[in-house]
Amino acid sequence: MLEKISQSIGLSQETLIIWVVLGLVSGLVAKLILPGKDKGGLISTALIGIAGSFIGGYLGNYFQITSEVGGLSVMSFMTAIVGALVLLIALRLFRLLF
Repeated sequence: MLEKISQSIGLSQETLIIWVVLGLVSGLVAKLILPGKDKGGLISTALIGIAGSFIGGYLGNYFQITSEVGGLSVMSFMTAIVGALVLLIALRLFRLLF
């Protein structure tokens, strides 16, 4: 199954696993920085972290903080955490308003 997913998005299995682990860790760090009564467990934390990695990568690229895409470095970890924090704040604001 992992092979089919990695082929469909054009990434190697190793890169896909790194993204998931980086997303999980950055999501956990974001929830440690901003604790609260969020719904969901480990899977939602991983999804917030993975989506946050994309947001952080986009913001880092937009503000020319980093131009490295797909690499595993301290800067990619930091941008993933920042992106997860941005997403977590946005989700909490959305839940408050609606």
